[in-house]
Amino acid sequence: MRNRILTFQNLLPMKTPTISQTSLLSTLWVFVLFNMIFRDLHQFLNPVAFQEMRSYHFSETQVLLFGFMLEIPVSMVLLSQVLPMKVNKWVNLFASLFTLLGALSTLPTADMDDVFFTLINLTALIAIGFTAWKLTDSRNTD
Repeated sequence: MRNRILTFQNLLPMKTPTISQTSLLSTLWVFVLFNMIFRDLHQFLNPVAFQEMRSYHFSETQVLLFGFMLEIPVSMVLLSQVLPMKVNKWVNLFASLFTLLGALSTLPTADMDDVFFTLINLTALIAIGFTAWKLTDSRNTD
């Protein structure tokens, strides 16, 4: 009987999954969305931050602007799957840049946990930008 070295690869023989570029983009947008939502929910755990949020008085225009900014990642989950490749590339680049700038705008007043969530989102948004930049129409490749 031969002695076999037990490794992780021997226990779980896994193939590297292949994922389409558009599915990857859509999944990254879902990741960004979840981070945005859970960052906001996480703020409710901090009583001081919760009181500060309750004391803000936002105008209808500000609320509409925040809604618009949140709708971009929501829309990109779907648009990443259905847009033609050339359009998809540019819409994802613009949306990731716009969302990245929105995330960066929160840093001047951010506490440690906000910085953490923002860095995670920035990483994902940069990944979206690089993925979109490399987006090719697989139907036109030889």
